[in-house]
Amino acid sequence: MNYLKGKVALITGASSGIGLSTARLLSKHGAQVYTAQRREGEHDWIEADFHNPDACANVISELSERTKHLDILINNAGIMREGSVKETSVQDWNAQLHLNLTVPFILIKNGLGLMQSKGAAIVNIGSIEGIGSNPRHPAYCASKAGLHALTRAVAVDHGSEGIRCNAVAPGWINTPLNLDFINSMPDPKAFKAKIGQIHPLNRCGDPEEVAELIVWLASDKASFVTGQIFTIDGGRTAKLSLP
Repeated sequence: MNYLKGKVALITGASSGIGLSTARLLSKHGAQVYTAQRREGEHDWIEADFHNPDACANVISELSERTKHLDILINNAGIMREGSVKETSVQDWNAQLHLNLTVPFILIKNGLGLMQSKGAAIVNIGSIEGIGSNPRHPAYCASKAGLHALTRAVAVDHGSEGIRCNAVAPGWINTPLNLDFINSMPDPKAFKAKIGQIHPLNRCGDPEEVAELIVWLASDKASFVTGQIFTIDGGRTAKLSLP
C-alpha cells in the first residue's frame, strides 16, 4: 500500500478532475503531496497562478523551503480554447502554449535541481490531441504535441542522472469540465451515450483510471520506463470510423 512512502510529489492543477484523483492516489500510497494551483485543495498547497510568468520559479522556491528534494513532478495544469486557425487570436495561441507547454518546461528546468535521488520521475499530462486532432483546437493540439516531444527530450537528456520522464495521453475523461459540457447539451443523456459509442469500451473514462496509470509511471514499479507516451482512451484512437 505505501510503496511511495518517503517520496515527495509536486502536482499542478490538482483541485479537480485528473489532478485531484492523482493527488489522492499518490497520498494513499504514502507520498508527501504538494499541489500548485490558484485555490487551496486537500493537500499541502502552494498558491500559483501559472498565467503569471514568475509562478513556476516561485513554486519551486517555495517547495525547496518546505522540503529538500523532489521525487515526483506531475505537470497536469492546462487550458483549452476553441477556434479554428482563422478564429484563434495570437493571445489565445500564446495562452495555451504557455500553460500547456512552457509551464511544464520551466517547472522541469527549475525542479531538476531538487531531483537528486536516483529514481526521480516526471509525468506530463498530454492528450490524444497531441496525436490527432478534434475540430477547432489548433493551439491545444500543438501544445500537447509539443509536450509529448518535450517528454522524450527530457528522458533522453536526463536519463543518465536517474530521472525518468513519461507522458499520458488521455482521451474523453469524465472530468468536471467535460461533464459540464455534456450537461449543456439539449439532451445530455443522449449526448453522453453518443460519446460513449466512439469508444470500443462503449463509455468514457474516469479520472481515477487515468490516475492509476500516472501513479504507476511515477513509481519505482516503472523503473525501466522512460520517454514514452501512454494513450489511455478506451480504444478510441484504435477504432476506425464507419465508411
